[in-house]
Amino acid sequence: MAKAKQVLDVRVSKGITTSQSNEHQRRWTEKGWEQALEKGNYDPSREHLNFEIVSGKVRPVDKSRSIPERMAEILDRRGIKDPNEGLDEPKYRTVVNIIFGGSRDRMRELAFGSQKVNFDKGADNSDVERKRDIERWAKDVYAFVSGRYGEQNIAAFIVHLDEINPHVHCTLLPIKDGRFAYKEIFAGKDKYEFSQRMKQLHTDFFTEVNTKWGMSRGRSVSETGARHLTTEEYRRMLSEECTTFEENIDRHRKVLFSIQSDIRLAERRVKGLTTMVDNLEKSKAEKQAQLSAAERDLAANSDDAAELEMLIESLQKELQGIDRQLADKQGKLQAADRQLADLKENMDAVQQRTEELRAEAYRYSRDVHSKVDTLLKDALLEGLVGEYRNLSARLDAPQRQLFDDTLVQAIAEQGAEVMHCATMLFLGMVDDATTFAETHGGGSGGSDLKWGRDEDEDNRAWALRCMRMASRMMRPAIGKKPKR
Repeated sequence: MAKAKQVLDVRVSKGITTSQSNEHQRRWTEKGWEQALEKGNYDPSREHLNFEIVSGKVRPVDKSRSIPERMAEILDRRGIKDPNEGLDEPKYRTVVNIIFGGSRDRMRELAFGSQKVNFDKGADNSDVERKRDIERWAKDVYAFVSGRYGEQNIAAFIVHLDEINPHVHCTLLPIKDGRFAYKEIFAGKDKYEFSQRMKQLHTDFFTEVNTKWGMSRGRSVSETGARHLTTEEYRRMLSEECTTFEENIDRHRKVLFSIQSDIRLAERRVKGLTTMVDNLEKSKAEKQAQLSAAERDLAANSDDAAELEMLIESLQKELQGIDRQLADKQGKLQAADRQLADLKENMDAVQQRTEELRAEAYRYSRDVHSKVDTLLKDALLEGLVGEYRNLSARLDAPQRQLFDDTLVQAIAEQGAEVMHCATMLFLGMVDDATTFAETHGGGSGGSDLKWGRDEDEDNRAWALRCMRMASRMMRPAIGKKPKR
C-alpha cells in the first residue's frame, strides 16, 4: 500500500474577510448554512466535532468573536499597528492562512477511527464521535507552528471534521520583533528563495510532525519511481496525487465563492451609497439655488427683509445638515470602494492560484499518461519477446529462418544489448555504440542505409532507424562499422 502523504498549503493576503472568517468558524445563519450546503461539501451533523486549539489545548470553536476581531485584539494588546490601517488601498500582507492535512484515508482514520461515516451529501452522522488521535495530531501541528512562528501570532487554529477530508485552518499574523514582516519570515528576497523556504517548510513539517503519524512528505512526479511500484501501489499513488489536486482546487473554489459573496454585498453597498451621495448633491444644489435667490431678493427688496432673513437662515442650516450627511456618506463610499477593490484583488489572486493548480494538475495528468504509456510499452515489449521465444521453440528450422536478421529476433535474443546500443546511436555516440557492439559479440553493422539523422526526420523515425542499426551491429562480427 502506498504511504499516505501530508498536505500543506500556504496562502497570503492583506487581511481576512468576514465571509472567510464565518466559513472557518461556521458562524453562519440558517440562510448562510443553506448557501454553504448548496455550494460546498459540508455535513451539519458533524459540525459539532470541529474544534480549535488555544494555548495548546483543545477547545470548542469560539464563535463569539470573528477572526478579524481576534486579530484586532491581538494587535491592540501588543501595541502593534496594522500597516494597512488608514491607507486608501491595503498593500501590506498581514495574514498567512496555512492549511494542514493529509491523504484522505489517513486523515479520516485519525478523526473517526474505525467508525462508519457516511460521506454522502445530506447524510446523518450525528452519532459519530471524534477520536483522540486527531486531537493529538492537531496539537503536534499547533506546536510546530508555535515553535516556528510564535504562539502569540496565531489568531485562529481551527480543525474541520465536517468536510470530506479533515484539515486545519491556521490563521497566522506574520509578525517579528513587534512588526509585520511577511517578506522576512516567508517570502525571502526573490521567488527562488521563497520556493526554497516552502520546500524546507514541507520537509520540516514532515520531519517534526508527520513521521510519527504515518504520512510522508511526498515527492515530485519525476521522483516517484512509478515503474518500480506494483500495479496496486501505482494506482494508489495516482489516486493520492489526484485527490490532493482536487482538494486544493476545491478549497480555492470555496474561497472564491466566499469572496464573490462579499463582492456582491460590497457592490450593493457601493451602489446604495453612490445613490445617496447623488441625491444629497442634488438636494444641496437645489438648496444653494434657493439660498442664492433669497439673497438676491433680500438685496433687491427691503420690505420683506425679516421673512427673507429667516428663509436664508433656514436654508443655511439645511445646507449645513446636508454637508454633514454628504461628508459622512462620501467617507463611507470611499471605504466601501476600497473594500470592493481589495476583495476583487483577493479574488484575482485566488483565481490565479486556482488556474495554476489546474495547470499543474493538467501537467501532472500528461506526465502520468506518459509514464503509463511507457509502462504499457515495456509490458508490451516483454510480452512480445516472451511469446516469440515460446513460439520459436516450437518452430522447425525453415520456419525459424523466416525471422533471421529481423528486429524481432534481435530484441528477443539480445534485447538489453540492442536497446543499449540503440540509445548510444540515438545520442550520436557512434564510436561508443560500435565499441559496445564489438565487445559484446557483435560488430556486423554493415548496411545499405546511409547513416546519420536526416534534417526532417522526427524522433520516432530516428529511434526506429537506431533500433534497426543496433540490431545489425549486434549480429556476429563481420568487420564492418556503421557509416557516419
